[in-house]
Amino acid sequence: MSEILSWVFAVLFVLVVIAWYLSYTAARLDRLHVRLSGTLAALDARLVRRAEAAVELANSGLLDGATSLILANAAAESLEAPSEHGNARELAENDLTEALDLALTPDAVSSLRSTALGQDVLARLASACTRVQLARRFHNDAVTDVRRVRRKWTIRMFHLAGYTPMPHTVEFNDDSPEHLALV
Repeated sequence: MSEILSWVFAVLFVLVVIAWYLSYTAARLDRLHVRLSGTLAALDARLVRRAEAAVELANSGLLDGATSLILANAAAESLEAPSEHGNARELAENDLTEALDLALTPDAVSSLRSTALGQDVLARLASACTRVQLARRFHNDAVTDVRRVRRKWTIRMFHLAGYTPMPHTVEFNDDSPEHLALV
């Protein structure tokens, strides 16, 4: 009788350890998904701030009319892009980066630096561009962490991720114009 009882306790102990491990793993995965949501929201906020800084530069009157129009159009497309990150959003952000590169030539940057308003606008734009780069890197790191955990066999076998879609990295050109970095 005591041998059967010891086997029952051993099986119960193993089941409790397995249940604890699955619960711990599910909680960890949930924390990673919460972190992922936070990094995506932060990235979205930084992208909006960069577009607003570009609109501010375009409306400052410090650039020529054609450049201001191109920059304002690209910034407006970025602000009006769908909030979910997909191809449309990434294309809009690529267009804004390209418009910033076209607008901020060495001559344009040097003329902007000659005025107090220009220095202020350039400083805000440089800060916004740097923060976009950091936010995208943090988000892509979070995506990598979630994917690494979700590839484990225990997550797949016990369906611990539920119906949450597999996250994707956000890929677009977030390079700051090279002359802007000298601000």
